[in-house]
Amino acid sequence: MSVTNTSGRRKTAVARIYLKDGNGTITVNGKDHKEYFPTLPLQYIVNQAFIVAEVTGQFDVKVNVAGGGVKGQAEAVRLGIAKAIVELDPIRKPSLRAKGIMTRDSRMVERKKPGRAKARKKFQFSKR
Repeated sequence: MSVTNTSGRRKTAVARIYLKDGNGTITVNGKDHKEYFPTLPLQYIVNQAFIVAEVTGQFDVKVNVAGGGVKGQAEAVRLGIAKAIVELDPIRKPSLRAKGIMTRDSRMVERKKPGRAKARKKFQFSKR
C-alpha cells in the first residue's frame, strides 16, 4: 500500500494532499471534488495530473485547501497531486514536466505602492 502526502501552492492558495491507493475518489475539504469545484474547467485542472501521468482511478486523494480563489486552489491541488504521483513513481515525472504541471507558478499579486492608486496605476493627473 503506497501512501504519501505533499503540498501544492498557487498565488495565496495552499493545498495539502494525502494520496493513497484506491479507486479515484477525490475529497476536497470534506466534499467531493465535483461539488467543491462545480465547473468543468476546474474539475479538469484537478484531474489533469492523473490524466497526463496515465494513472486515472488508481489513487484516492484527500485534500485540505485554504486561501486564494477557486482557480488558484484548483491549480494548487493539481501541483500537489503531481508531486505526490512523482514521489510514488518517479518515472512519471518527464511527462508531467513536459506539460508544465510540475512547475510552481511563482506569479503573485504585485503590492500597492505609496502615492499610487494600485500597484502601477497612478492617480489622475491634473495640470492645474
